Amino acid sequence: MTILSISNLSVSYHGRAVLRGVSLNVKAGEVLALIGPNGVGKSTFIRAVSGVVRPDAGKITLDSTDLLRLSPDQRARQIAVVPQAVSLPDAFTVAEIVMMGRTPYLPLWGGESKHDCRVAWDAMRRTEIEMLADRRADELSGGERQRVVIARALAQEPRVLLLDEPTAHLDLKHQVAVLELARALAREGGLAVLATLHDLNQAAGYADQVALLHNGEVRAVGRPVEVFTPAHLSLAYGLPINVISHPMYSTPLVLPDGKTSNVKREM
Repeated sequence: MTILSISNLSVSYHGRAVLRGVSLNVKAGEVLALIGPNGVGKSTFIRAVSGVVRPDAGKITLDSTDLLRLSPDQRARQIAVVPQAVSLPDAFTVAEIVMMGRTPYLPLWGGESKHDCRVAWDAMRRTEIEMLADRRADELSGGERQRVVIARALAQEPRVLLLDEPTAHLDLKHQVAVLELARALAREGGLAVLATLHDLNQAAGYADQVALLHNGEVRAVGRPVEVFTPAHLSLAYGLPINVISHPMYSTPLVLPDGKTSNVKREM
């Protein structure tokens, strides 16, 4: 079932069009990966959907409700964002940071309720960071910090989770852990997950649907096997790309042709 619908979304900066007529649907229980070269508008798309950037045109609806008409608190109860640059207050504990996700629900005067505490603790349990509850942010590793930010997002009790390059700056072990968590949150938790990813093979392996952005437009959308074709990827990324079937998982496996003269000249 489609939860989030984006129709003909256009965004520009200083007169330069970044997104042009982008339309996508994100379903509950699925991970949709947004891929494309640097500078094609992936992060801008996340900012527009989350309400940080106001689009020039188009419509963003959540179950037919226009998100642009909602207040920031109302929107934060529906959509949570894990940004590309993770910044945490060093002096705060993990439990305090995760509790910040309850801010849209807290009264103007007064603290958190027992229900808020239960929700925050459940978010830590789902991200497997309960044992870090009393640790300060400046004592965390990169992978732990990323899980704390995701837990804070889950404490908002959103229906849609937006992940902007969630594996950036993480080692391989923590990249896999974050991607598996995102897939579990969708399939077991019923969230609609939209993630921008640079690693094409990660997108092919963990996403249910993929959307390819090129020059600010959606060039292809569908299952990984439908989007990950040599024609689509070679055009978008500007070099010959081969795609084979993964020998173990039967997902598309992307192999750039590094022997081309164009690549050698750029290097």
